[in-house]
Amino acid sequence: MRVMQITAVILIAFITYAGVRSLFGAPPVHSLPEYSPRTGETCAVCHVSAGGGGPRTLRGLLWAARGRPDQVPTLPGMLIAPAEITDGLELYDIACAGCHGYSRSGLFAIGLANSGISQGAIRSFTVNGIPELNMPAFDGQFTDEQLEALVAFVADLGDGQIPPEEYPLPPSQFICAPVEPASCGGK
Repeated sequence: MRVMQITAVILIAFITYAGVRSLFGAPPVHSLPEYSPRTGETCAVCHVSAGGGGPRTLRGLLWAARGRPDQVPTLPGMLIAPAEITDGLELYDIACAGCHGYSRSGLFAIGLANSGISQGAIRSFTVNGIPELNMPAFDGQFTDEQLEALVAFVADLGDGQIPPEEYPLPPSQFICAPVEPASCGGK
């Protein structure tokens, strides 16, 4: 009998919570772009999405767990990809595509395809970052073999030896006339 009473109380509490939530709506999500200037880090350091918001990286989770201090904690010895991954394309997809685009033509950062960027510049920018352009530093986050594979891949992109990927989805086909809504749907 006691278990049924507890179950009923929990059920009533849940229904009340759900009703209040549906009546007043879900709390708004707050994007907090002030954290980037405060910490001096790009959004991609703490978020899986390079543009910020959404799921956090391990560093972002640790930063939030520590009460959002002015400095994002580092994870010394933590590789961005398992050491077994040494394919330049795969490393690019893991570390670079969030900003430079899966098509390699740029997204939040410059396009690397046909950019003519040198291996020395690629290595330096990858290791040290480009603070003025909000590119994070990846020093210590690649093995030597991974770094060389990534540098070689991006250099081949820059030289045009590897063509930019086509976007995997076909372009949108809008069939609605802007002036005549009645023609929407091809009718």
